[in-house]
Amino acid sequence: MRQARTYLDWNATAPLRPEAHAAMLAALDVVGNPSSPHAEGRRARAIVEDAREEVAALLGARTSEVVFTSGGTEANNAVLAIGWDTILLAGVEHDSVLAPARHSRARLVNLPVDHDGVVVRDGLSHALASVSEGPALLTLQLANNETGVLQPVAGVAAEAKQHGLAVHSDAVQAAGRIPVDVAGLGVDYLTVSAHKLGGPQGTGALVIRGRRALSPFISGGGQERRRRAGTESVAAIAGFGAAAAAARRELALMARVSRLQASLESQVRSITPEAIIIAEGTARLPNTTDLALPGASAETLVIQFDLAGIAVSAGAACASGKVGPSHVLAAMGLSAGLAGAAVRISLGHGSTEDDVARFLDAWTDLAAKRRRRAVA
Repeated sequence: MRQARTYLDWNATAPLRPEAHAAMLAALDVVGNPSSPHAEGRRARAIVEDAREEVAALLGARTSEVVFTSGGTEANNAVLAIGWDTILLAGVEHDSVLAPARHSRARLVNLPVDHDGVVVRDGLSHALASVSEGPALLTLQLANNETGVLQPVAGVAAEAKQHGLAVHSDAVQAAGRIPVDVAGLGVDYLTVSAHKLGGPQGTGALVIRGRRALSPFISGGGQERRRRAGTESVAAIAGFGAAAAAARRELALMARVSRLQASLESQVRSITPEAIIIAEGTARLPNTTDLALPGASAETLVIQFDLAGIAVSAGAACASGKVGPSHVLAAMGLSAGLAGAAVRISLGHGSTEDDVARFLDAWTDLAAKRRRRAVA
């Protein structure tokens, strides 16, 4: 019989929730363009707007502030491309923030981070003091996709606002895993992605608070309050809304996931005392463990786990599907050798004790083989 797979790569994409699957199937049977005024169009429009309400509720936003996009990457690009004179950002941000910032005409100001990857507040104050006149943006992720480290977005945003900056936060990894309240965070722009919380791939949202200006980032139609032209993907948005509603209902269940994470990390330390849990001492997502085994190769570990029937991740694999050097760990000051030995284990609402046990069995086996080779 074929061995059952163990999926521990929820930060890459979460399995589709049953609620999202059902909502998408129902929406596929709906005929009509959501911009059409007839009955069929109004029915499709109702699906989109119901989903918008669920996404807004998950994020503590108003429905009028939610713009549907193709995902977090498009939403991040839309904000970074507004036309800022200055952009403040840290090296631990996702590539979908770093790349458009580097391609912009803005002056980039680095926000230093400590060895855990958390923005240094003294460095923040210095960076803010360097901002001259003209529109300026500070962008700071809510949770890191590789390490799970949480940033003090609310405090940073409050300080940035005192200097007149706009503030953006990439909350793609945080939404559905910790409470996210866009008003409480005090940010002007916030991005989320459906497939990280159990919705379909290829859809996300950008929250634009208040009357913040944002020119159309796709032109040619009046959809999404003239900010993103193009007929909405009704079925995908329906799945997004259903996943957002389920994630909001089940947010308290992440405490169980946190216990699984704690158990995994505790037993890893017992099996391999030499292993390093990156950013272990700081606040992290309740599902993410970035684990480095000195002297190992992350690429080899990922392959070995895959052969053992376990899906984990390593480095910055978003762009090509290949394991590559992690700019996040480099920005945190980790050596190239240690960064190249790190694998990410990310759990989710569907993870079980058996999943953790299978990972630990494979980890024990890998550690034993390494020790045998070391003494051979």
